[in-house]
Amino acid sequence: MTDHLSFYIDGVWVDPVAPRALDVINPATEQVVARISLGGAADVDRAVEAARRAFVSFSRTSRQERLDLMEAILAEYVRRQDEMAQAITTEMGAPAALARNAQAFMGAAHLSTAIAVLKDYEFEELRGSTLISREPIGVCAFITPWNWPSNQIGCKVAPALAVGCTMVLKPSEVAPLSGILWAEIMDAAGVPAGVFNLVNGDGPDVGAALSSHPGVDMVSFTGSTRAGVEVARNAAPTIKRVHQELGGKSANIILEDADIPAAVTAGVAHIMTNSGQSCNAPTRMLAPRARMDEVKAAARAAAESLTIGDPTRDVTLGPVVSAVQWDKIQTLIAKGIEEGATLIAGGTGRPDGLAAGYFVKPTIFADVDPRMTIAREEIFGPVLSIIPYDSEDEAVEIANDTVYGLAAYVQSGDMDHARDLARRLRAGQVLINNPGPDLMAPFGGFKQSGNGREWGDHAFAEFLEVKATLGYTPVQEAT
Repeated sequence: MTDHLSFYIDGVWVDPVAPRALDVINPATEQVVARISLGGAADVDRAVEAARRAFVSFSRTSRQERLDLMEAILAEYVRRQDEMAQAITTEMGAPAALARNAQAFMGAAHLSTAIAVLKDYEFEELRGSTLISREPIGVCAFITPWNWPSNQIGCKVAPALAVGCTMVLKPSEVAPLSGILWAEIMDAAGVPAGVFNLVNGDGPDVGAALSSHPGVDMVSFTGSTRAGVEVARNAAPTIKRVHQELGGKSANIILEDADIPAAVTAGVAHIMTNSGQSCNAPTRMLAPRARMDEVKAAARAAAESLTIGDPTRDVTLGPVVSAVQWDKIQTLIAKGIEEGATLIAGGTGRPDGLAAGYFVKPTIFADVDPRMTIAREEIFGPVLSIIPYDSEDEAVEIANDTVYGLAAYVQSGDMDHARDLARRLRAGQVLINNPGPDLMAPFGGFKQSGNGREWGDHAFAEFLEVKATLGYTPVQEAT
């Protein structure tokens, strides 16, 4: 067990104002692997003050100065990327291959993308005699989740640094080790004092203090819609910008002209990745009613092919992140059975042979009515609901009948057909036939899935204010 009881404020590691320790639990073993300190409003005050002081000079740095700094951060991150992957496996249970090839990789990918965007980004534009300037918004508060910890830190920190903002990060107290490693990387890379600050803590104390702080100009939050409402409420009195990436209940529409077995198999694999703990996971599979026997057989076979267990080994699924999460998932699986959905794989309880750890059986329900609880609530676990449809119009109606709108998926053998259907879906991202990730594609949602966008050049706009300077060039007098 290791202790990480200090916070990174103004370029140095400092003790909390009022120390309170919290155990960090390895979800695969249920054993304590580290301790952190929980901060409070006084710690937030110190961090925000440091960030405000640093903003005066950092906001005036040149493009090249920030490029050089970000290249140094990227080099240090890559040097410690394996360590980042190990931390993520330990703190939230991602299987080692996933932690290495996706979870930790994405932190470096966001840094690389921000560097590429910064090289050519237009911060100023002359329109007639008026200069349109895009200037850093100021001090940013980042409240990040446990499910993709380094990814969510990277997609906020990288663009904010690139445009000249300073920041205070509160990583999830459930999975804080990756955030602490980010602070060590920033320090080793020579980030100026006060530009990046880290205060560990929980939402009611540190999260609320950050989102309500008058010295914070913008808060970016990723997490549940319920918590997002609290962030917005806390931020409202100070009229700060609020950026949120929240929950999802994404539909995966398999059209009649798709390769049904292949589409179903890919859909099951996608939802089970990261033990279902992804906000954009395709948790509702919509398939033609007439092909349902084929769909069920493919889904059952896909579930039976999955391996679950010790995430340090070669497995498909590790545990879910905590006892609280495990209990919530078990309750919702039981609710699906109670409401009459057909259980074709998995179910309640731990998988056979796993007496400890927060492991959940890969679970698939078929014959799900769109009004059932499992079809409407975000479960955030390895649970798939298969919903039959009789017409494509009905499929679109079911897909859009949700308070969420983060992502949607379309599977088809006819690209024109798929494109036409994609235009009808109310979601921030629509993915046709399971493409790979695009780091320049904007990521964010409609409706209660949030506001604003992350990733690529769209992320830069979230951290910039627009200023118009009229009369920047003299208007020649008429002759």
